[in-house]
Amino acid sequence: MATFVYDAIDPVGRSVKGKIDADSENLVLSKLHDQNFHVLSVNESRGGSFSLALKGKAGGAPKLQSLVVFSRQFATMIDAGISILKCMDILEGQTKDPALKVALIAVRKDVKGGLSLADALGKHPNCFSKLYVNMIRAAELGGILDSILDRLATFLEKEMEIKHKIKSAMMYPIIVLLFSVGMIFALFFFVLPKFKEIFESMNVEMPPMTQLLFTLSDGLVKYWYLIPIFGVGGFYGVKRYGATTKGRMHLDMLKLRFPVIGELVLKMAVSRFSRTFGTLVASGVPMMRSMEIIGETSGNAVISKAINDARNAIRDGQRISTPLAASNLFPAMVTHMIDIGEETGRLSEMLVKVSDFYDAEVDAAVKGLTSMIEPLLIVFMGVVVGFIAISVMAPMFKLVSSIN
Repeated sequence: MATFVYDAIDPVGRSVKGKIDADSENLVLSKLHDQNFHVLSVNESRGGSFSLALKGKAGGAPKLQSLVVFSRQFATMIDAGISILKCMDILEGQTKDPALKVALIAVRKDVKGGLSLADALGKHPNCFSKLYVNMIRAAELGGILDSILDRLATFLEKEMEIKHKIKSAMMYPIIVLLFSVGMIFALFFFVLPKFKEIFESMNVEMPPMTQLLFTLSDGLVKYWYLIPIFGVGGFYGVKRYGATTKGRMHLDMLKLRFPVIGELVLKMAVSRFSRTFGTLVASGVPMMRSMEIIGETSGNAVISKAINDARNAIRDGQRISTPLAASNLFPAMVTHMIDIGEETGRLSEMLVKVSDFYDAEVDAAVKGLTSMIEPLLIVFMGVVVGFIAISVMAPMFKLVSSIN
């Protein structure tokens, strides 16, 4: 008999940690489920070979498109009356994503061994998020697995669509920026040193701006290795600072307050919050558990804190909209729509409307940002190239004048 350490959520919504002596992990899960606990992780005290988190990481993360296809096919087969085990057999053979394939093999074995589908999927957090697992759990309890899987596929498709739009819109400005930076470095490393040699060989008097330009060129050529050192060092420094609770809070607050970009980040966060919340509520996931999942998957520490504060306020008997409005993060339209949804009992519908609206807002904001970045890049390149051209031409004019 081994000792297992568990992390779970009790029926009231509180986090609970403890130890249980049992012969296997399945027995631990069975005992916890009998107490109506939602299990987050189970680890054996010696070595942690049964760690759910470690098992999930071993398989890696599948592509979002693979999860969408998996969910759609799973929903279709369940609707056709095919058993879960048979579905898993078929899906395991069809999927081409290696990470998802490894996870499905393990899930099929666990389901065959007596675990529920939600618990089996929960062992692979890198493949199946808490949102996914909890919606499957609600679907199993309500006997609506096919409709929940279809809803999950729609949710993932929306996520994928937004990411694709942002990547597509930012591709052109990024390519132009990289090309511009490459051209500037080429000028400083190869072109300007040649001009400096010519001017020095002819003893041409150089104006201050030309001297400054050649000094910058000499510094880059001589100390070029400092650029990657400072770049990599700065990246890891910010990453390590962001790994701390205080650092992540500061960096995420900076993202929200940054001009133009902060507005886009907030709209994306509100869209994700509304879509996730609406999907969970419509799927029958309890309110407190839904708020916890949203806080964990928000992607921004500041917004996550606001959602957790709202969760605590709901536990004390307040409405959802009141603490969200008090955070000053969520727009008035969002809190009013949530308030109306609570009053009319149509919260999920209102949240879906909010998410649709902010999806369109995100799309418009991305297009506006890219249309603004393009002329700014052109102006930047014009200023830099113009400065270099004037700095190089000024000594030439002096040289021609002296020859005349």
